[in-house]
Amino acid sequence: MGITQKHTELVWQVKWGPDMTDGEINFYSVSSGGRVFHWVLMPNNLMVTTIITLYLENAHIEGPDGTELHLMSCGSCMRFHPTDPEIFLLGTEEGCIYKCSIAYSSKYLMTYRAHNLTVYRIDYNRFNSNIFISCSGDWRVKVWEDMRPEPLFIFDLGSAVGDVKWAPYSSTVFAAVTNEGKVYVFDLNVNKYRAICVQAVVPKRKNKLTRLSFNEKLPFIIVGDDKGTVTSLKLSPNLRLMVKPPKKQLYLDQNTLQVQKLERLLSLVRELPEGAVVSDQPATVKS
Repeated sequence: MGITQKHTELVWQVKWGPDMTDGEINFYSVSSGGRVFHWVLMPNNLMVTTIITLYLENAHIEGPDGTELHLMSCGSCMRFHPTDPEIFLLGTEEGCIYKCSIAYSSKYLMTYRAHNLTVYRIDYNRFNSNIFISCSGDWRVKVWEDMRPEPLFIFDLGSAVGDVKWAPYSSTVFAAVTNEGKVYVFDLNVNKYRAICVQAVVPKRKNKLTRLSFNEKLPFIIVGDDKGTVTSLKLSPNLRLMVKPPKKQLYLDQNTLQVQKLERLLSLVRELPEGAVVSDQPATVKS
């Protein structure tokens, strides 16, 4: 099959979409070329449409013939909203995160001036879809609330951060991997300022960790590096503690307790001054 419309530069991420009304399989792709494509697999054809073209806000230059040119932005990652299939977040090489809708191809719903270098990954919290996290080549991991322009938390990991993920079992736990070959595990309910565990996985200066993933059912994470190695790590018990219900609320299920735990934390953080960088000099917890 011939495809006349395609990405012209590096494709950073490809994501499956939910099956369409007639059952067609479809997926989305984002690239440095500044466009997000929607691909639909038909019986004898692969249809592609442009969902959105990324432009830098308030960035115009004058062309050789005097016309005004709008500079394009370079997409680097995307993440669909876990409950609203029309909403997605786009990270860019310029450091911005755009909240977008497949229903509006010409405007952003929100612009987060998130990082100083490429945004490598975005992930929604499993228990509160208004909370998401981002990481970047600027060494920072940031926790955001939907439609709030300033981050709730900022962590400096001292090296480019290739991936970050919220844990599936806890509303306040996330993990990140860095170019220095380290895995960081945070539990904001235990310590809001530094990681509760740091583990060197590969030799420093020789291997860079690039990706990580939590197992959905078991206390394991896997991490990959730029030399082709995948490493499996088991989380120690202190990194996967469940919430104990109060004596008067023993009927509450774990999901409800996790939602309440995160909300208590957020209510405290919302009262703090915005934009303060949290330096990371963690105490390593033995696993």
